[in-house]
Amino acid sequence: MAYGGTSSGDPNRFGTEAFYASLGRAFVAMCAVIPVLFAIEALDGWLGNPFDSSVGIVPHRIEGLDGVFFGPFLHHGFDHLYSNSVPLILLGTFVLAAGARRFLFSTLFIVFASGLGVWFTGNPNTIVVGASGVIFGYLGLLLMRGLVERSWWNLGVVFLVGLLYGWQLIGGILPSDPQVSWQGHLFGFIGGLVAAILFRRKRADSSYPLM
Repeated sequence: MAYGGTSSGDPNRFGTEAFYASLGRAFVAMCAVIPVLFAIEALDGWLGNPFDSSVGIVPHRIEGLDGVFFGPFLHHGFDHLYSNSVPLILLGTFVLAAGARRFLFSTLFIVFASGLGVWFTGNPNTIVVGASGVIFGYLGLLLMRGLVERSWWNLGVVFLVGLLYGWQLIGGILPSDPQVSWQGHLFGFIGGLVAAILFRRKRADSSYPLM
């Protein structure tokens, strides 16, 4: 646990009060996101489900390009949204706890990496929506962040998620189910790996073990 030149109040240092306070605030913020997604899905259903077809990702079609940004806010029904809610809260909490600015930039990068990957490589006869590309992006981000910033607790989160969702994660990035956009998962994961490098902490701030 040796360190050099850091305060016990550093929110990025595992075990400090500031760390747990930051984690708590991030958890509350991510929990607040879920009702918004449910409200959007409820409104979509009440209107007769026009959102998916109008602002979902339609691969290779210019009119479906706006779905790159709007797609993560939409879902194919409440079952789809339920399945994404828990991993989105869990992973999003740890990504956000490292700082709102990095969270925002990383999330936008992942959204566009996942969405553009789907748009360029997906089936043009499909409409792709859902936050799972962002979820896989957060997973890749935490994994790479743990490596480049020597943050063992980030790697611990990835290990825990692997234990909980291991088979789904492996299947999610492979072309196994025609109803699942594995391209969005794969490019989201890659986007998360790259985002962790682009938006990493400066060397001077991460010159000590974080756990």
